[in-house]
Amino acid sequence: MILYCAPISPFARKVRMLTRHLGFEEDVEERFVDTGAPDAAFLAANPLAKIPTLVMPQGEALFDSAVIAAYLDARAGSPLTPQGDAGFVARAYEALADGVMEAIVLVVYERRWREEAKREPRWVAHQQAKISRGLERAGEIVARPGHGLQIGDFALASALGYLDLRFEGAWRADFPALTGWLDRFAAQVPAFEATRYRDPAAAPR
Repeated sequence: MILYCAPISPFARKVRMLTRHLGFEEDVEERFVDTGAPDAAFLAANPLAKIPTLVMPQGEALFDSAVIAAYLDARAGSPLTPQGDAGFVARAYEALADGVMEAIVLVVYERRWREEAKREPRWVAHQQAKISRGLERAGEIVARPGHGLQIGDFALASALGYLDLRFEGAWRADFPALTGWLDRFAAQVPAFEATRYRDPAAAPR
């Protein structure tokens, strides 16, 4: 299988963690792509030029991250998907964490693509409110008795990791319980550290 991705993308990191955790690392070839200048092979797999995109063994392509995550989990025997109605609750939790990631990305894009004088403070505040509310709800979810490891946890860990990367961990002061949760997740899922973005320019020489 081929996974079109980028090392800094939180949605790609979610899937990259899952491939490792579910035992597909040797079966998945990661191809880092520039979505701003997509090549023909990537566009053939996903005409929207969005990552992550997974090309299955038979050649069909899957996107977005939730679809890919469901596919990988199903191939592994669904260890990360609860049965019955609980499975739909788990999907809603994943959607919540994905929504937090999306809001973070929108804030990053606003800062990256607009000059400071042209930025819309209300738009940024709107997205930041989504992030705060989403993290508050996620903290309630992971604190529920009997909460087991599921796909939403990988999405939440990716969101928190992206906040660390882009905003220097400012979220930690407001959500100390999630800080502890992330430490426990990282200990349980080595793929979290394995997929951490490291700036090549900062590498020791």
